[in-house]
Amino acid sequence: MAVGPVEYLVVTFPGDRFADAIAPVLAEAVASQAVRILALAFARRSGDGTPERVEQRVLDPGGLVSFQPPEGETSGLPDIMDIDALGRMPEGSSAALIVWEDLWSVPLTRAAHAAGGELVVHERVPADGGDDVITLLERLAELRTQDVLTDAEFAAQKARILTD
Repeated sequence: MAVGPVEYLVVTFPGDRFADAIAPVLAEAVASQAVRILALAFARRSGDGTPERVEQRVLDPGGLVSFQPPEGETSGLPDIMDIDALGRMPEGSSAALIVWEDLWSVPLTRAAHAAGGELVVHERVPADGGDDVITLLERLAELRTQDVLTDAEFAAQKARILTD
């Protein structure tokens, strides 16, 4: 079975703005079958500064973003409570962790395999054009902590970042 690349992002927003500002765009991406949501989790920074998990129904009361988590093994997917950036959220703000599979690339993967090829690199260029070295290393360490990368893969990517 061909599987598209799996990616995630964490987006923060003031208060409970997910349903009116972010959910419609995410729902459209799912409806167009460009992506399949694998996980969707929310957190809010409480009055004492501690991030706390929030149920989807609180931030998306109309259920605009509907999805069925995949059956079977889901270990290795990030957990919103393990995201370091939550500690830097402004008080009263919320965050959404969105994990998705890029479905648009599944036909491309099949075609590459049928032609005897293989996909060997998939990287993401940040929207702002780049990240500082510290941010890249923090992300890399987070992937190793989540067992997404082996120690050898971590070392290779770290060396690449430090030499660029």
